[in-house]
Amino acid sequence: MAHPDDLEYGAASAIARWTSEGKVVSYLLVTRGEAGIDTMAPEATGAVRAEEERRSAAVVGVEVVEFLDGHRDGVIEYGIPLRRDLAAAFRRHRPDIILTANYRDTWPGGWLNMADHRHVGLAILDAARDAANRWVFTELLDAGLEPWSGIHHVAFNASPNATHAVDVTGYLDRGIASLAEHRVYLDGLGDGTSDPDQILRGAAEVAGARFGVDHAVEFEVLPI
Repeated sequence: MAHPDDLEYGAASAIARWTSEGKVVSYLLVTRGEAGIDTMAPEATGAVRAEEERRSAAVVGVEVVEFLDGHRDGVIEYGIPLRRDLAAAFRRHRPDIILTANYRDTWPGGWLNMADHRHVGLAILDAARDAANRWVFTELLDAGLEPWSGIHHVAFNASPNATHAVDVTGYLDRGIASLAEHRVYLDGLGDGTSDPDQILRGAAEVAGARFGVDHAVEFEVLPI
């Protein structure tokens, strides 16, 4: 994900289910979200938001939370440096499936998506292939990172082109609790959208109704 809190806007409920079923999930954040709170300086914000992300991950059974650093919140650029850093991370963690945020131009409902999400999502698609090719970023071989070709899908949460859903009935409360750990960030928004239950429950009910369950989280799933 581009920022701390991106996973918690829906996907964390699905992650709570998966970890409860024995699946191993690790978090990789491109930034520490240092530009996310208007009333706090970036240096202080980054430290606070990184700690909030670690606590929110623990709520849904995730132990590993890694920050790439080297990329600035708000101005993440799609390009070779980002692809290289992501490919290196994929070779370290060796995932089967990558989960990230919507990379389309808009959110469901037509609201404009921000550049960081779009750039990270596109770079993830390319880096998933880069991770498998030993002749792309050969410097990763020098660092002891052998190619990894096991990634078979990328799933984008909150895409307007959703193709799949996860039944999170019984797990939504843990997802809500995970988002609630971002209290400093949510309070800093100052726009009246800081209630995690209000933010997540309605969307999960709407998605659930589409798929015949109480609560669901939707994803656009693309093969690699």
